[in-house]
Amino acid sequence: MTKKLFNDIPRIEGERVVLRQLTDADVPALEELVRSERVYRYLPTYLFEKQYDDMHHMIADLYGSCFAAKESLILGVELRGDGRICGLAEFYGLRDDVHKISVGYRFMEWSWGRGVATETMRLMVDYLYTQTDTQIITASTMIENLASARVLEKNDFIRTARGVEEDWGYDQPTIADKWFC
Repeated sequence: MTKKLFNDIPRIEGERVVLRQLTDADVPALEELVRSERVYRYLPTYLFEKQYDDMHHMIADLYGSCFAAKESLILGVELRGDGRICGLAEFYGLRDDVHKISVGYRFMEWSWGRGVATETMRLMVDYLYTQTDTQIITASTMIENLASARVLEKNDFIRTARGVEEDWGYDQPTIADKWFC
């Protein structure tokens, strides 16, 4: 029997990474991630973690009111055997009536080019389709973000729209590509 996505906070284990609930011990890594302009150059300004000055408070709200309202589920991406958070994996925009969810991710610069994003996305898709009642997975990327587009392609996402105006919290609409898996 499959479950609803927001029934619990999963721990998803792969070969090299573990997707898990964030803890207060992850605060220094989260602060480093949020300060990186290069990490966030292709991401919306309104992301959950960008709204907080205090990462301890962010973690509490993330697994409190945000999770309870089924707004977003953000998991830390930990390198197996290392214990360090190298990024975030996010499930958001739940449309329970049609069993649809959107996914996203962001990673520390030092983890780029190592296949971590590809494995993380593979784990997310596998979890959604085998452990939950999800039937549709979508993602969005800025058209300039070729690395993220490649991660989605490696995970069997298909670009369904190119150059669509998206309101990502910037002064002007962001031009993005839409993906479906």
